[in-house]
Amino acid sequence: MTDGTGETLPVIDCDLLVAGSGASGMTAAIVAAKNGLKVIVVEKEPVFGGTTALSGGYLWVPNNPVSQEAGVKDSKEAALNYMRHEAGNQFDADRAEAFLDAGPAMVAFMHEHTHVRFEASPAFSDYHPDAPGGTAGGRSILVRPAKASILGRDLDKLRPPRKELTLFGLAIGSGKELWHFYRAFKSPASFMYVTQRLTKFGLDKALTGRSQLLTNGNALSARLFRSAQDLGVTVLLNSPVKSIERDAAGAVTGAMVLTPQGPRRVMARRGVVLACGGFPQDVARRKALYKHPSSEGEHVSAASPGNTGDGLRMAEAIGAATLMDYPNAGAWAPTSLVPRPDGTKGPFPHFIDRGKPGVIAVLRSGRRFVNEANSYHDFVQGLEAATPSGQPAEAFLICDHRTIRKYGLGYVKPAPLPLRPTIKSGYLIEGKTLEDLARKTGVDPSVFKSTVARFNTDVPTGVDSEFGRGSTAYNRFHGDPQITPNPCMAPIKDGPFYAVRVIPGSIGTFAGIKTDRHARVLNEEGAVVAGLYAVGNDMASVLGGNYSGGGITLGPGMAFGFIAGQHASGAST
Repeated sequence: MTDGTGETLPVIDCDLLVAGSGASGMTAAIVAAKNGLKVIVVEKEPVFGGTTALSGGYLWVPNNPVSQEAGVKDSKEAALNYMRHEAGNQFDADRAEAFLDAGPAMVAFMHEHTHVRFEASPAFSDYHPDAPGGTAGGRSILVRPAKASILGRDLDKLRPPRKELTLFGLAIGSGKELWHFYRAFKSPASFMYVTQRLTKFGLDKALTGRSQLLTNGNALSARLFRSAQDLGVTVLLNSPVKSIERDAAGAVTGAMVLTPQGPRRVMARRGVVLACGGFPQDVARRKALYKHPSSEGEHVSAASPGNTGDGLRMAEAIGAATLMDYPNAGAWAPTSLVPRPDGTKGPFPHFIDRGKPGVIAVLRSGRRFVNEANSYHDFVQGLEAATPSGQPAEAFLICDHRTIRKYGLGYVKPAPLPLRPTIKSGYLIEGKTLEDLARKTGVDPSVFKSTVARFNTDVPTGVDSEFGRGSTAYNRFHGDPQITPNPCMAPIKDGPFYAVRVIPGSIGTFAGIKTDRHARVLNEEGAVVAGLYAVGNDMASVLGGNYSGGGITLGPGMAFGFIAGQHASGAST
């Protein structure tokens, strides 16, 4: 191969080439290296971690050993029934069973052979716990925090957490730590914990410029990177894969990679793993596949900016099959846009605030349209269904003064942090009365008042007569257990009143490259494309475009990364 000018490209040899440094790709690299392969990971961006580094660090892995040790009861049969229900017509029994076998094995492998450590989340339920095979907790596990020193001089190469999801730059852990921050002024123990955490963060920032405790997806990315380095994996940043190479028989033998030193041929004896993060930032493909309007300003993704569909395009170019008819091409999340000092706006995915008592969502018509405490993915599906054709898909999260001071709302933090800066920036809309708020948001005032009145009437009964808010274990997990009779319901009555506008957003994609149980890419005839694997969001989701529980991208991503690494190294057949 030449560089287009007739010059022959320099060649780099390895056993396995992995395109992408997120959790799925790094898992494949680690497993292959542990089994004796020479592995190179190439990352198109100047930092490693991809969308994993921006994530909450949860993995959905049924029947995993960490939850078993915590006393959670689960079984492969129950999980298979749940996956069958969730995937519906897109259920692939062969891949589902491969995932359910590999997931627990992957977790055990990580604990035994790497720096990666997980902890159980027994109370974090499946997103549809009342469905056949669903559970009220334990299938989602969370990566443990890590000291920044685990990366040494490589710390500045880690993608930092998204600023909009931090507190003064402090990334708050998704599990027990977040619980402490919500209870900081309700519990002496939580107050002490938060005080110590903020004090340590302040000292770290003064001395080193950043937190020295990594949490959530940052911790997972750091632990994976250090594990890969320990096994001799080479990680090249600023090095996008431009095309895939094949031999005369059609088997994948490597790729052309554009490194900082110029284009290089990377010859990979055991093949190439595509882990480029799907296509959440590919506007053209979004517009073709998403049901809601998906141009810039109509849809925003919190995924890595580098996830522009490179893996899918390269696979399609050599005849790989893709699954694009999933009911949901992406993993949805209602998202607000936070003004930044430079005039741009950053995405804030609303994962947990919608379940807090005293928060509802309305359309411009003034009507509620969904159980707001359901999963973020379900919320956007409800918004899609409720939005008339040709109109923008948007909604407003609504609460009163008491609620926003107690829980915050989106990017707005609870007391004692001030509201004024977010009101001044235009992010938070304030109305002295419900009518005033309706006028400022463009919501129908009479219908809006009736909607709030009906909700308030339901609050004392604990039964949401419209949408069943608070009726599932998942709903209640994000509520307030101190509120009775329904932890997800409180009246909206104490002005001023507040609103935050949300639009459809995503945290990744589900549609992708068609693969078999070994993560091998298939062509349009269903035959294996020898030497080519796809994992993570490049691989068509094993849940068929549906969202079963927290970590449905990272869990299967790492499980199939484990499978790909095993298969490429000959450890499985």
